[in-house]
Amino acid sequence: MKTFTEYLYMETKKKREYINVTDKVEDIVKKSGIEDGMALVSAMHITAGVYVNDAESGLIQDIDDWLQRLAPEGLDYRHHRTGETNGDAHLKNLLIGHQIIIPVTKGRLDLGPWQQVYYAEFDGQRKKRVVVKVMGK
Repeated sequence: MKTFTEYLYMETKKKREYINVTDKVEDIVKKSGIEDGMALVSAMHITAGVYVNDAESGLIQDIDDWLQRLAPEGLDYRHHRTGETNGDAHLKNLLIGHQIIIPVTKGRLDLGPWQQVYYAEFDGQRKKRVVVKVMGK
């Protein structure tokens, strides 16, 4: 089995942002030379996540609204007693998840017809990393 690792660097303009990274992940898969296997995409920060879903602006807003209802910004989280103010971002990470695995077939991401790969930032405006590790033959 062969492996290939590359990093994406993200720096959002807003505190919460949802960025389609499908093309970037696809480019890494092509660069890897792996024809059959899988790609792991993992946010390397505890206030960000990665997910697969539709690239439809209404759905993206629905996801953001849903996360805000479940982990609202501005509450007095116990985590804030440490001097931090991003308790909601940690909880949003748990809801979205920090990594996904996508099949690689014939050297390409094997996604469904509407599936796209998203980086979800919940405490942005600073540089963060996403690791993409492609494994297979």
